[in-house]
Amino acid sequence: MPVITEIEDLRRIYRRRVPKMFYDYTESGSWTEQTFRENSSDFDDLYFRQRVAVDMADRSLNSQMIGQDVSMPVALAPVGLTGMQHWDGEIKAAKAAEKFGVPYSLSTMSICSIEDVAANTSKPFWMQVYTLKDDDFMQRLFDRAKEAKCSAAIITVDLQLLGQRHRDLKNGLSAPPKLTPKSVANMMTKVQWGMGMLSTKRRFFGNIVGHAKGVSDPSSLSTWTAQAFDQSLDWDRIREFRKMWDGPLIIKGIMDPRDARQALNVGADAIVVSNHGGRQLDGALSAIRALEPIVEAVGDKIEVHFDSGIRSGQDVLKALALGAKGTYIGRAYVYGLGAMGQEGVTRSLQVIEKELDMSMALCGHRDIKGVDRDILMVPKGFSDGWDQEPPAA
Repeated sequence: MPVITEIEDLRRIYRRRVPKMFYDYTESGSWTEQTFRENSSDFDDLYFRQRVAVDMADRSLNSQMIGQDVSMPVALAPVGLTGMQHWDGEIKAAKAAEKFGVPYSLSTMSICSIEDVAANTSKPFWMQVYTLKDDDFMQRLFDRAKEAKCSAAIITVDLQLLGQRHRDLKNGLSAPPKLTPKSVANMMTKVQWGMGMLSTKRRFFGNIVGHAKGVSDPSSLSTWTAQAFDQSLDWDRIREFRKMWDGPLIIKGIMDPRDARQALNVGADAIVVSNHGGRQLDGALSAIRALEPIVEAVGDKIEVHFDSGIRSGQDVLKALALGAKGTYIGRAYVYGLGAMGQEGVTRSLQVIEKELDMSMALCGHRDIKGVDRDILMVPKGFSDGWDQEPPAA
């Protein structure tokens, strides 16, 4: 069994065990991938203040996200195609999160369905939805989430257009994937992955096939996908979605203080500062640079969460110090899932938990809820070197 000390260890194993098509899907961004890279590298500009001779005993990472008790302020982010990284991937990730005491978010574009995950877990999970044109499908999706006792809905608002990811196009990754001789040959070298996929009946988009109008089998999925996303989305449309779901609502994809205030106005309970992991607008600020101005804009009127670029517990701690009340990991747990299945997801959470706990202590804190900006040395202009809110025309 390999010794896992950091998330990078899991990524290296993941790369060996999963077909290139699905590895590249995870480990890529749009266009030049500038934002994808800087989401992680910009954390390096933030330094901790080390404190000594303080009581570090009896530490606690326990917190809450949207009123839900969590063992640490970290949730598993919604990631599409998780069930292609490892057979029954969504189920295994959800079970690992449940056992660890952190929230799991299921993507609309998951391989395992809402019902699959609910049948294999005992605690509520969160359901992520995209902003689609079909009101009937959207209402039924929310209704299915209620029936599965999902405790929150996440509306992703930054995917009206699909950012171009060069590697996905070159690999033929689509819904469903377009297999080529090259990709099939690569899959044949991933024996453990292949045997696992043959052992499961879950190989297609379980929330879509058989539920969306005109999508009765995988062959009709690509046409639906190309037409489903609502490019005319506006805040009035989001208000309509709010009426479809009467539970806790999280809006994901906020990168501007003005949009944060709009999310507050439509009745969201939390927002997620996120640029979709650098997979949408390339050349946008990293999420960590965008975080603090958004926190300042909404104050304590709405809970602010953070996503994009986290690869360590130290990254989590820095985001919390800049005002986030919770954080999300996506790639970090997918590396673990692809490397070792459910155990790998648990390993990724353990790595982050240990880094978060020890770093918090060495910064002079025993309770994660008491962490604030004082633990950081933030360079001048880190978040305010640009005109965040240009004057109205």
